[in-house]
Amino acid sequence: MWCRAWGNCRLSLPLAATRDVKPEVKAGVKPEVVPDASFPVRRQAYFIPEMPPTSSIVLSAKSLERTVSRMADEILERNDGAEGLILVGIQRRGVQIAARIAQLIKDRDGATVPLGALDITLYRDDLQTVGPRPVVGRTDLPGDLEGKRVVIVDDVLFTGRTIRAALDELADFGRPARVGLAVLIDRGGRELPIQPDVVGKHVEVPLGGRVDVFISELDGRDEVVLNVMERT
Repeated sequence: MWCRAWGNCRLSLPLAATRDVKPEVKAGVKPEVVPDASFPVRRQAYFIPEMPPTSSIVLSAKSLERTVSRMADEILERNDGAEGLILVGIQRRGVQIAARIAQLIKDRDGATVPLGALDITLYRDDLQTVGPRPVVGRTDLPGDLEGKRVVIVDDVLFTGRTIRAALDELADFGRPARVGLAVLIDRGGRELPIQPDVVGKHVEVPLGGRVDVFISELDGRDEVVLNVMERT
C-alpha cells in the first residue's frame, strides 16, 4: 500500500482482528498456554479425614492380676528365692507393677523385697529433643547394689532404649551381681539388643499402633489396651 505523505506505509489490523490471530505452532512443540488473568484458577483442597483408632483390650483387670502374679512366681524361680533380691521399677508405671510383685512375694514367701525407683530422663539418648527443662521424677534406690540381684521392672518394652538408660543409671549406684528385666508387655520392635527375662504378655503391634497400660494407682483402673489406626 502506498501513502502520499510517507511513501509506503504499514498495514495495521484492527484491535478486534488481532485477538483472532493464532500463534504459529511448530511441529512437535506444544504452544504455551497463558491463563486469562481476569479469571483466576481456583484450586480446590482435598482433605482426607483421619479415621479414629480402633481399641482392643489386651488384658482386663482380672487378666492383669493373674499376669503380675505369674511374673512374681517366675522372678522367684529365676533368682532362687528372694534373698539378695531388689526390685527396681522405672517411673512411672513400672514402679507400681514392681510394688505389686513385691507384695505378692511377701504374701507367698513371707520375704520383704526391697523396692527402688528409677527415673531415666537424664540418661535418655534423645535428651536434647525433650526441651531445655525436662520433667525429672524421683530416683530412689534401697542402699548399696553391690553384689545384689536387681530386677528392673517396666510396663512396656519397645525399642529397648529406656532399658539401656536404666542400666546406665544403675551403674552409677554400684555393681550388682546380676541385673534382670521383667516387663508386663513386650510389643517387639527392638532397636537395641535387649531382651527381657520375664514377660507378662507378648503383643504384636501393627505399624503406627500403640499399647496403653492403665494402673489403678495412677489411672483409676487396671487394663492394657491396644490402639490401632485404621487404614483408608
